Amino acid sequence: MANMQPNKTPMPEQDPKVRARNFGEVALGYTEEMARSEAARCLNCKNRPCVAGCPVNVHIPEFIAKVAEGDFAAAYEIIAETNSLPAVCGRVCPQESQCESKCVRGIKGEPVAIGRLERFVADWHMANGGVKTLTPPQNGHKVAVIGAGPAGLT
Repeated sequence: MANMQPNKTPMPEQDPKVRARNFGEVALGYTEEMARSEAARCLNCKNRPCVAGCPVNVHIPEFIAKVAEGDFAAAYEIIAETNSLPAVCGRVCPQESQCESKCVRGIKGEPVAIGRLERFVADWHMANGGVKTLTPPQNGHKVAVIGAGPAGLT
């Protein structure tokens, strides 16, 4: 059933007195129930404006639909088709000015928390399935990578 709440599901945070004494993340991430509730806010638009706002063209409605169903492994597979660093992008990508700014739900209320859901799926995958590395076959050529940005890491 669709969640027609106008606001995003709030993300839990560390208590200020605790976080002042550690280097852990302030935002703690969604639980499975919170992620499914937030995913249920997605309208699964036919013209998919959120995908047009995503620089790497993540299939946003499809992965969010899988989160709403509770199939987090399938959601990760959908994200991984186009994004090699979903845990990083879910945390640092400026979704507010990209995919979320195009979300139809944002016209009357807050947009779907796409970045938070991406972070949840990546974190769930790390906790439950680990990282599958796809190693292409050797071709005898060597490559040098300069820099440690997203392109070099990918």
